[in-house]
Amino acid sequence: MVLGTTSGAGKSWLTTALCRYYARQGLKVAPFKAQNMSNNARVVAGGEIGSAQYFQSLAALAVPEVRMNPLLLKPEKDTQSQVILMGQVNAELSRMEWRGRSASVWPVVALALDELLAENDLVVMEGAGSPAEINLKASDIVNMRVALHAHAACLLVTDIDRGGAFAHLYGTWAMLDETERGLIRGFVLNKFRGDASLLAPGPQMLQDLTGVPTVATLPMWWQHGLPEEDGVFDDRSRSSGPVTKTIAVVAYPRISNLDEFQPLKNIPGVRLVWVRSPAELAGLAPSDWIILPGSKHTSGDLAWLRAQGLGQAIAGHAARGGAVLGVCGGLQMLGEALIDPHGIDGNGPGLGLLSVVTVFEENKTVQHRQTCFGKLAGAWAALSGVAVQGYEIHHGQTSVRADMAASGDMAQPVLPEGLAWQNGAGNVLGVYLHGMFEDPAVLQALFGATAPTLDSVFDGLADYAEEHFGASFLQSLIA
Repeated sequence: MVLGTTSGAGKSWLTTALCRYYARQGLKVAPFKAQNMSNNARVVAGGEIGSAQYFQSLAALAVPEVRMNPLLLKPEKDTQSQVILMGQVNAELSRMEWRGRSASVWPVVALALDELLAENDLVVMEGAGSPAEINLKASDIVNMRVALHAHAACLLVTDIDRGGAFAHLYGTWAMLDETERGLIRGFVLNKFRGDASLLAPGPQMLQDLTGVPTVATLPMWWQHGLPEEDGVFDDRSRSSGPVTKTIAVVAYPRISNLDEFQPLKNIPGVRLVWVRSPAELAGLAPSDWIILPGSKHTSGDLAWLRAQGLGQAIAGHAARGGAVLGVCGGLQMLGEALIDPHGIDGNGPGLGLLSVVTVFEENKTVQHRQTCFGKLAGAWAALSGVAVQGYEIHHGQTSVRADMAASGDMAQPVLPEGLAWQNGAGNVLGVYLHGMFEDPAVLQALFGATAPTLDSVFDGLADYAEEHFGASFLQSLIA
């Protein structure tokens, strides 16, 4: 089990690396995270799981399924989350107080874990936040309770780039019960920059205090290729080679499924930036893109977008012929209105760049899709006739409103069953399909290039883990 001293310490990517490492040893491996809080989700057999567990399952050469992440919390507001239990929305749990919810779901979590343990040679588990949250210990269902249930060998990871790493490791260890401490097999210093010899005598002093060795010091690695699980972590603008296109993704507070844009970071000549203000959109050429990504609270993020002045900036870019793409919640924002008869998301006017209206329905659409683009014009013409696969996760259903079309600029369907719409000028496109940029055919059509495959990313992570931990130590964890 991979535990962390904080959120963002590096648990997810290390769990992914270990899944691929052990799978390459010929073992049948499955990932597991009892509870994940993230708006990055993927469609699997049985419903939704967190994107991190989806990628971990692929790294493990396993088929993703809901038992790998039995409880998923999708934040909608600062004090409210949608609860997904075994892949399905559970309204009763969403209304329940947190501690009562934990008691209710532990039997489901334990059963899912027991089944995976029985069916696999190895389960690589990931904790959440920190196992030293003593105020939550009595209702823990994701950290040490899981480790004890599975008798897991545990690694405790810290982000040394933040400072205070030795204190984080010692303090976390000190707050564990004696039986829990006995499961900690090693400390890991992650995101280290500089001369590793300067760490001495810190690791030895820490081992003298705890009896736990520091088993790896992992150098900072910005471009490992795995999407960040939570939030927009890597804000730096980069491209390989001279920049020929800037793609600006609007990073609103409840952004979801941002991991699907990871491949764009690896396209030669593309500069991917995350924007939160109109100033960051200044200077975009019409050939540059603005992307409105998915949102877990479309009306709230749309209100935020307007309050920042981004609505006018996006409309101005579109008026100059600039390319605009909306994905799922972003598609809904591009329309004329949001209509919410069931209190799912909220009512409100859209940006008016597509003559469509979205109605939120009680039932949630969660499914994989394979389809084919029709004829597109303008900035998106290269997608014409391209077969594409991806996934849908949305409550809203969108349809054209001819009476709202400005100056005859009628939105045209470019995917079947209301999956995508384009304006008459051809520069504004809205799609419900997530994962489009993970499809090699789409990347080839739009950029004449491809991004590294996920398999190559997973193998790179496994190689990195073997290099810095050593094969003998990694084998000792499962001996």
